Amino acid sequence: MLMNRQVQTTLFVIVIGSCVLFVAGTNLTANRQQKRTAPHTLRKIASFDLPGPAGKRFDYLTIDNDDHYLLSAHLGAGILYVIDLRDNKVVKAIPDVPGVEGVEYVPDLRKVYTSDWHENKVGVIDMKRLTVIKKIPSGNKPDGSAYAEPFHKLYVSDERGRDESVIDVTTDSVLKTLRFESETGMPQYDPVARKVYVNLQDQSIFAVIDPASDAVIGRYSVGKCQGNHGMALDAEHHRAFLACEENNLMAVFDLDKHQPIAFLPLADGPDVVKFDPGLGRVYVACYSGAISVFQEDDSDHFRKLEDFPVQRRVHSLAVDPATHRVYAPEEQEDGKPVARMIVYEAVVKEPSR
Repeated sequence: MLMNRQVQTTLFVIVIGSCVLFVAGTNLTANRQQKRTAPHTLRKIASFDLPGPAGKRFDYLTIDNDDHYLLSAHLGAGILYVIDLRDNKVVKAIPDVPGVEGVEYVPDLRKVYTSDWHENKVGVIDMKRLTVIKKIPSGNKPDGSAYAEPFHKLYVSDERGRDESVIDVTTDSVLKTLRFESETGMPQYDPVARKVYVNLQDQSIFAVIDPASDAVIGRYSVGKCQGNHGMALDAEHHRAFLACEENNLMAVFDLDKHQPIAFLPLADGPDVVKFDPGLGRVYVACYSGAISVFQEDDSDHFRKLEDFPVQRRVHSLAVDPATHRVYAPEEQEDGKPVARMIVYEAVVKEPSR
């Protein structure tokens, strides 16, 4: 009788243990399946070839909301593409912008300014005629740019020249050149604080310029962010998002306290950063073949959603705040040269009920 009880007890333990293992295994399989089938944050909805040469490097993009144009810099080809966002058709491929990097639209004058690295000049394009009408001498390797509309000033980071060129867009002339002891990364104009911010990427410094006087009024550490080059702003919530190229981090910088408040991991090779205020999303294009996507839950809480897979060497993008679509140019597809624009729509997960 005792033997039978021991056998029964042993069998009971075995059965219970097997059930526990089965349930655990089932949950693990379900979790893995959920991860595999979890929706991406972006969905490809269109692609179209561009008329320039394949396999050449692209750079910055921006949006002309007045004409519903996407303006895309094809650096290696020396072309600025004007693309109609309503039908994804190339309206014109504007030549004579050699080594074009930065692209900035000036709505009050209906002009576009291009940072033309290969001749160290800033091109001025009349958007009515879609042609280059003037070239302004700049510093060494003009790169990103930002427009301070109330002051009618364009700020161009001459990256290797270690300076910031300040251009009066009413006269298309250089007003002042601000010198730094560092290569200059992406600048941004903050319409709320009415200040211009510039990344000093060699020093891990965030510089603040008063556009009323063009004086540098602040320099602040960005902490462990190394090589702060790319930048986007959430001006409403007083936050800047910095791409730290040398250690693959995104730093969230508090514009009131002048200090970083969060660091989040990026895919390898981060470059251009864009913010979609309607969705509270931050996108960072990374050379390694990913767009790192983050969610701003509120001004103090941020989380990474995913590294969305794209082609390698995609390092720039633009976001249309009206449609939440993301545009990213490709110079290669699976190692083969192309010249192509990819259009993604944002995938928003429905809240659980």
